[in-house]
Amino acid sequence: MALSIAGLVLLLNLFGAGDGVIRRVTSRDLGSLPPGFAASKRGFRIYAVLVIAVGVLCLGLAATTWLLPLGAAMLVAGAITFGIASMVAIAGEVETARSQKR
Repeated sequence: MALSIAGLVLLLNLFGAGDGVIRRVTSRDLGSLPPGFAASKRGFRIYAVLVIAVGVLCLGLAATTWLLPLGAAMLVAGAITFGIASMVAIAGEVETARSQKR
């Protein structure tokens, strides 16, 4: 539940949380790695969706003990969302890395 809420807060930029994380975390160098896709608004939103997807997966796993069809639906929705968002994030990271080499 906490992961889903945290992801939603970051995705919607509530209280400037998303901008703060971009400014303080994702836009800084990580050792020898320059800031990447997550330092952009588009990239940050994709990573926030990934956090939400993991939260939905966890909620779905917990919900299977209460109501199996709901839990299964949440697991499938979370897994599909995670898979699609992962592909978009990887493509964005590759695009960002290629543009920084030029």
